[in-house]
Amino acid sequence: MTIDLRTPSTNGADAERRHVVVVGNGMVGQRFVDDLLRLDVDRRWAVTVIGAESRPAYDRVALSSFFDGCSADDLSLCDEARLREAGVTLRLATTVTAIDPASKTISLTGKPVTEETVTQETLTPETVTQETVTLETLPYDHLVLAMGSDPFVPPIPGADRPGCFVYRTIDDLEAIQAWADRPEVERGLVIGGGLLGLEAANALTNLGLDTHVIEMADRLMPQQLDEPASAMLHRWVTDLGVTTHLGFATASIDGPEPSAAIDRLTAADGTAIDAQLLVFSAGVRPRHALAADAGLAIGERGGVIIDDRCATS
Repeated sequence: MTIDLRTPSTNGADAERRHVVVVGNGMVGQRFVDDLLRLDVDRRWAVTVIGAESRPAYDRVALSSFFDGCSADDLSLCDEARLREAGVTLRLATTVTAIDPASKTISLTGKPVTEETVTQETLTPETVTQETVTLETLPYDHLVLAMGSDPFVPPIPGADRPGCFVYRTIDDLEAIQAWADRPEVERGLVIGGGLLGLEAANALTNLGLDTHVIEMADRLMPQQLDEPASAMLHRWVTDLGVTTHLGFATASIDGPEPSAAIDRLTAADGTAIDAQLLVFSAGVRPRHALAADAGLAIGERGGVIIDDRCATS
């Protein structure tokens, strides 16, 4: 995004404010807003931030500390008082559905906001109704895309069963915690033996579950560690009480009935592992669908192509 915030305004307070819309209120989007407010001393920029989650930006890197007693407030990266004072509009639980570069507008759905201030009103899937969701077009002078990535869920039959989760947001962790509290849930599985998968496994262990890690490769963290280092890590993980299954190719996620909750994981060779909770931690994929639909150039392996100044095509 090519925006020079350090050039003084020639017209002072009378200068027309330009509108920056930030799509994404994750760690990167929030850092951009913080820096913009710090550098824009003349307040030449009006700022709107669109966040798909129901809460403002938080430290996703430290997400696992949520199970160690950290609250959502502890993880928060958003100084709401500062944003409110600066007149930033924060739109939570709002989804951008299209970008039109020609008209410099975005289309979005979410709860309407009537004040140009930070709003603490949020939506959950249970409270979204026809009355609360509106279709809206929002103009911009500059658009900043900070949409992040989505967790990759392998196309395994049964991956959408109740009791199957991803490990990406605080909402995900709250859902995992609630499911783990069920009396019938005794064993949890994590598909993915990378760094985040091992963090998820530690979280399940802290929740009191008999925890197993499923990894298709022949060692843990195969992208980062060679065989001797992975073998050492394997010993440490085992000492923590986590059981690992290496070279395990998952064929299906099964339950007693087609739409029932998970009760076992079955490998291609017929090996089955009983479990009542499953967490996918098999990597992430960049969120670039909006940009692609708008005609922006996308990289061969995904993600929006940018130049040396972070401008898109």
